[in-house]
Amino acid sequence: MIRHNEIDRFRYGARDVRLEQRGNDNVTAVVRPDGSRVVTVLDANGFLLRRSRVLPNGQEIIIIDNRPRPGFHRDGDFASFVVELPPPMIRIPRERYIFDDNDASVDVLYETLLEPPVDVIERPYSLDEIRYSVALRERMPRIDLNTVNFDTGSWELTVSQIEKLAALAESLNRAIDRNPREVFLIEGHTDAVGNDVDNLSLSDRRAESVAIVLTQQFNVPPENLTTQGYGSQYLKIPTPGPERANRRVTVRRITPLLTGQAR
Repeated sequence: MIRHNEIDRFRYGARDVRLEQRGNDNVTAVVRPDGSRVVTVLDANGFLLRRSRVLPNGQEIIIIDNRPRPGFHRDGDFASFVVELPPPMIRIPRERYIFDDNDASVDVLYETLLEPPVDVIERPYSLDEIRYSVALRERMPRIDLNTVNFDTGSWELTVSQIEKLAALAESLNRAIDRNPREVFLIEGHTDAVGNDVDNLSLSDRRAESVAIVLTQQFNVPPENLTTQGYGSQYLKIPTPGPERANRRVTVRRITPLLTGQAR
């Protein structure tokens, strides 16, 4: 797995960026032009502890809270974040569980993003547990962005592909307006051509590229998005050869996994 610092993505349009060390924790506050701040707290190993948005009036909206709690430990070992769960019991139609975005309307995308978990969520999970545990992520429906497929070795989006993200962006913004604590995971993927290390890096850049466009072109708050590349681990079309459909990005809402709630 690749773990990167997402704070660079938050700097777009910032008025100021303030860094501070509090004990063993590193705190970054990105100050927006309107005076609001996005505050990110990382531990000494670089793992996310907390992310919040502080409004100009002082109100704090906690978006992600990964501080230690019963059942959650953090020792710097990626394997410690893998949650062993059985595959989810999926009782909804396939098209509602894996939604193929082929120029879908804003209303349809919005409704798909807000679908509840397909199986029981036993407790709140950390962001890293969600990133590294496929059976956990699969408890949430996903949207496959079939309108955004990349050229071999590329993470760049064409103008037409950027335009086709407008409906997704509007649905994301509508969901965040409804609940400012919503968090969406953008997952990058590659086909099976190439070596694993290069594909992981490439897929991570693809996810990041989509997140950057959603923020810079469509004003989706970057702090409500998180990204992760998975290389060729989860092929949509199982083939060892080049396949454009596998060079893709998917989106899923992970708020219920972070909060341990059904909604």
